[in-house]
Amino acid sequence: MDMMILPKKSLVAFIALLSWIAIIAQFLISMRDTTVSIGDLVVRFFSYFTILTNLMVAICCSSAVLFPQNVIGRFFAKPAVVTAITLYILIVGLIYNTVLRYLWQPVGITRVVDEMLHSIIPILVLIHWWRSLDKAVLQWQSVFSWLLYPFFYLLYTLWHGSFSGFYPYPFVDVSVLGMNHVLTNSLVVALVFVFIGLLLILINRRLVKNR
Repeated sequence: MDMMILPKKSLVAFIALLSWIAIIAQFLISMRDTTVSIGDLVVRFFSYFTILTNLMVAICCSSAVLFPQNVIGRFFAKPAVVTAITLYILIVGLIYNTVLRYLWQPVGITRVVDEMLHSIIPILVLIHWWRSLDKAVLQWQSVFSWLLYPFFYLLYTLWHGSFSGFYPYPFVDVSVLGMNHVLTNSLVVALVFVFIGLLLILINRRLVKNR
């Protein structure tokens, strides 16, 4: 299937369906493999940036298909919002495939779901973003508001980890690395957010200018 020629609404519906399937499947896999209580499992499951961001993608695309005219649908259709979500899911794919992929070797259905969450969905969202560029020019300063989500995610992760001992990613594990190292890692990730965010804005402005 050539995603570049798939009708725009069909692509969005496909992304929504794939995202929900991947999230639900990952939760079921986590239940199968868990050694903690169901309550702790749920908290830990939704402590992953990957899961939260794929959930954001699922809600965004579902709203665009099912409720395009209501408040939620219009919010998720805003170019700045679509670009922010694209940025977040691209970071998911980038960090996983450059830093985390080689830390484990999933097999079977676990491997399939893993690829959906970290590779397939980010690529599809990027295609959707590219095809959704219109006459709306993104503002450079938007990149700073886009940092709010990862910033509050980091605060939550450090707070929750401080008493639970659970850190979803090794590069934010204060118990192993220490706070200074974690903050340095977080700064590097923040700079990557800014760089890719500015790159998306640049692409938007160039394409709008040439249309």
